[in-house]
Amino acid sequence: MTTEQELQSLFNTLDTDQDGKISINDLFLSPGLSVIISSETNSTTPQELLVNYDSDKDGSITFEELKEAVEKANNLT
Repeated sequence: MTTEQELQSLFNTLDTDQDGKISINDLFLSPGLSVIISSETNSTTPQELLVNYDSDKDGSITFEELKEAVEKANNLT
């Protein structure tokens, strides 16, 4: 379980180019953090996370999309 503040911090760490989105490349370049994201969202791969939660289908995850994924997995406190 994670708080929204912890999730925002994790998101900011993964968002290496600071464009407000986590790309598939960002996830693959940070495998340790990807494992945390996967466990918090119940997604087994970065691709699964994108398929299930990239609501605007732009190939990346915004903080709101990530937050929704964590909420759906009941891991946001």
